[in-house]
Amino acid sequence: MVSVKLNKVSKYFGKVKAVDEVTLYIKDGEFVTLLGPSGCGKTTTLLMIAGIYKPTRGRIYFDDIDVTDIPPKDRNVGMVFQSYALYPHMTVYNNIAFPLKLKKLPKNEIDRKVREVARLLKIDHLLDRKPSQLSGGQQQRVALARALVKEPDVLLLDEPLSNLDALLRVYMRAELKRLQKTLGITAIYVTHDQIEALSMSDRIVVMNEGRIQQIGTPDEIYSKPANTFVASFIGTPPMNLIPCRVTSGKALECPGFKYVFEDEIAEKILKEHNEIYLGIRPEDVLITSKEDSDTEAVILVVEPIGKDLVVTLQLGDEQTIKFLTPSSTKMNPGDKVYLKFRRDRIHLFDKETGRRMEYIIKVGEKE
Repeated sequence: MVSVKLNKVSKYFGKVKAVDEVTLYIKDGEFVTLLGPSGCGKTTTLLMIAGIYKPTRGRIYFDDIDVTDIPPKDRNVGMVFQSYALYPHMTVYNNIAFPLKLKKLPKNEIDRKVREVARLLKIDHLLDRKPSQLSGGQQQRVALARALVKEPDVLLLDEPLSNLDALLRVYMRAELKRLQKTLGITAIYVTHDQIEALSMSDRIVVMNEGRIQQIGTPDEIYSKPANTFVASFIGTPPMNLIPCRVTSGKALECPGFKYVFEDEIAEKILKEHNEIYLGIRPEDVLITSKEDSDTEAVILVVEPIGKDLVVTLQLGDEQTIKFLTPSSTKMNPGDKVYLKFRRDRIHLFDKETGRRMEYIIKVGEKE
């Protein structure tokens, strides 16, 4: 297995910057996810690592070997696509064996490797079937087996679960993670699904408009988003971003309420800004008494989602936020409620740049 390094890699299609100055290091045996919306450059980045696209600028390394100009067949990567790309006229056995036959390995070695990887993926009873006789989940495992059978240095996965139903996706997420850890293989996974990224990854690379927005563990990405894009992209529902104006050294004037900080760190940070976003995740908004509240709000919409309710509230004249509460809580549209924000979970972002202000990290450590 190998590490993967991208050094200031860019890819242009004409005047379009699909990937712009991406620098990234992926450790040997690590499971890293490239996460972002459609068109953010994640698949283009994956295809450059595979060798299918050549970077416009920058270099790509496997360990210390520069592979930028090495063709895909000589990189020893395994790739699984969203469409599975199985040969319909071949049996499962021959689909898995295909890359080994290209290498002209002996028949007995091919047979041993095919049956070994088929057992690992629990499809050894399907070897005589054609792809048309398989379910979506079985086809996905055949495609994965074909990628793994040649014992690749790097496993590349481009939204491999997106064609599966919701229940099967949950099962296959766990299976993929188990398999990757069992084999100790370096894996790079592309998805726009934040649940997949948060549940499977050692680290997540959040991308937007061809650039990396943040690299971190799932907990870091969720708990300490680097900017407003990451804050609003990660989380279901996403983080509430409330536009506020700094009115005095320690106070924010926000829609329908004023929020006052009570320490010197806040005063030092806030005096350098005029307008900021106060960020708070829906699960960190609490119902409380009028005396203990930070603000009041009116319930607009109540959405049951199983064990929780997603409640949309109106602050002031126009601003809306969402919060989560147990489904046993009585919530009716039109009711007034009093809210308290968990102080150690408040995030501050510069409104002009969108960047996170370090204040909240210090508050969390302090408290």
